[in-house]
Amino acid sequence: MNPCARTVLLVLALFMTAAGCGLGAPGGSDAEPKVTILGPWTDDQERQFKDVLDGFGIPYTYQGTAATREVLLAEVQAGNPPDIAILPGVGELVEYADEGRLRSLDGLYDPDEYGQPWRPRAEGVPDHRWVPLKADLKSIVWYRKGEAPRRRPAPPAAWCVGMGDDGASGWPGSDWIEDLILQRMGPVLYARWATGDLDWTDDRVVAAWTAWARMLAQDPAAAGRMLLADHRGKAGGHGLLFGGGCDLEHQGSFARAFYGKRSGEAAFEDSAPLLPGGSYTVKAHEVSADFAALFGGGGAARDLIRRLASREAQEDWGREAGVFSPNAAVPAKQGAVDEEVSRRLTDQRVPLCLDASDVMPAAVRDAFYEAVLLTMAHPAEPVKAKLEDIQKVQGAQSRNTPRLTGVCGRPQ
Repeated sequence: MNPCARTVLLVLALFMTAAGCGLGAPGGSDAEPKVTILGPWTDDQERQFKDVLDGFGIPYTYQGTAATREVLLAEVQAGNPPDIAILPGVGELVEYADEGRLRSLDGLYDPDEYGQPWRPRAEGVPDHRWVPLKADLKSIVWYRKGEAPRRRPAPPAAWCVGMGDDGASGWPGSDWIEDLILQRMGPVLYARWATGDLDWTDDRVVAAWTAWARMLAQDPAAAGRMLLADHRGKAGGHGLLFGGGCDLEHQGSFARAFYGKRSGEAAFEDSAPLLPGGSYTVKAHEVSADFAALFGGGGAARDLIRRLASREAQEDWGREAGVFSPNAAVPAKQGAVDEEVSRRLTDQRVPLCLDASDVMPAAVRDAFYEAVLLTMAHPAEPVKAKLEDIQKVQGAQSRNTPRLTGVCGRPQ
């Protein structure tokens, strides 16, 4: 990441930290040292995660924020990183590992319990520098039970899309682009694109992005509303699907957390037949994961990661909070919707591919998000110039920047 970009993110992170991120410090007295944890979960998800932590009996302080990347950067720059950081992806963790900031997790989890793509590696970076704690299935579309969509692309007004977030926005739109590239081009070319081996200006990438822009251009007013809406829906509501005046939501399995008491009324199907320019066949499923890394070397922090990555804790967390585990030793969840998610996460016939923006260098990812927002604001404009701008950022990355491998793979 260039110095200017780091400065901008540092200022943003300090502002957001001052605005107030959730802190909690259960366990032990004030005199006891506490393991400091930075993670992406807030509100109900934060409470559920703390329930898991409380069961370990290890004193801790948890800071939950949707802007984990920015806050972590600020804390690292200030010389006071958390003992444990949990990020929605490994792109930044590769940078920190390359700088020698991450401690080894060797011996803290059983690698045989985590198959591909949950164990991505980076060229030139030692193994065991991160471990996934939570998995989510993407490449799916949510709808209200009894209102299953026709297996063909829907008009813009039918879609529940919100680009607002506490942190960097743009990712809900980038998910569309990623899924389109995956379903049109397949996992091999998708992995090459995600890791910088296929240009953004490649005709196939341009065609996928153009298909999304053309859908938005059918209804610029709807695209404008999407740009301003929060992806979680209104505060105190039940997500966009149950209050956004729309019928379909292209969102990961974590979306049910936003539906609250109405989550039982939601069902999903594969996104491939419904994507613009389709219908497509399912070539792979996009997935995401929240990865934990160790910045501090204390024994309590190491013990906490060991417990979080264990089959027992992963199973307990999944049962109590409804989350999905990347740990292959954890039994499949019960319930119709949960069983369908679990099946797709474990079906060896269909590859899984990590969210592309989550594995990209930070500067490239940010340029990706910016181009997504510009496309939504001006959907009728040609997309080629925007992709040329991202390619310039990608081309400016150091040749020594480690690249991830194992972005796509068949479940264990």
